[in-house]
Amino acid sequence: MPDYILQLDRHLFYFINHDLSNPFFDLVMPYLRNPKFWIPLYVFIVAFCLWRYKKQGAIIILLLATTAGFADFTSASIIKYNVKRLRPCRDPVVSVTDISRIPCGTGYSFPSTHATDHFAMAIFLCLLFGKKWRWIWFWAILWAALVCFAQVYVGVHFPVDVICGALYGALVGTLFAFIFKKIQPAF
Repeated sequence: MPDYILQLDRHLFYFINHDLSNPFFDLVMPYLRNPKFWIPLYVFIVAFCLWRYKKQGAIIILLLATTAGFADFTSASIIKYNVKRLRPCRDPVVSVTDISRIPCGTGYSFPSTHATDHFAMAIFLCLLFGKKWRWIWFWAILWAALVCFAQVYVGVHFPVDVICGALYGALVGTLFAFIFKKIQPAF
């Protein structure tokens, strides 16, 4: 990574991790990055798709799960393994001032798998339902962006990690939405 991007990344991390620090974020952000916190949303998506779209809904859920699984596997097991960027809590320069609000994660930092997974699912859902319900774009992107922001705020990812994870996730979500539309052209 070019030095000027690395320095910008570290400064932006410091701004989010330190300068935006407040008791409300300290309480909320660890929850927002925890996938278990979002279980009610996942249950709603599954129930809504099955209730509203029946067999097509089952295919949507299957492809949504495949989207998240593909994004997760490629991000965590292929890209992170090859890039091997240290997390902020393990970075020799940043860890000195890092405020770790949760235990430092295992493994590497780039890209953020949370960002990849959530943006993959968000874009997949937006591309499927966005023409019918335009508001889904705002809420799905906000959901994924909050997860990304929380990852930086709690101290386990750099901003570049979540931005690149979000971009990669968006590509994965687009790919699987395209696949869905190929196998379900009448949707």
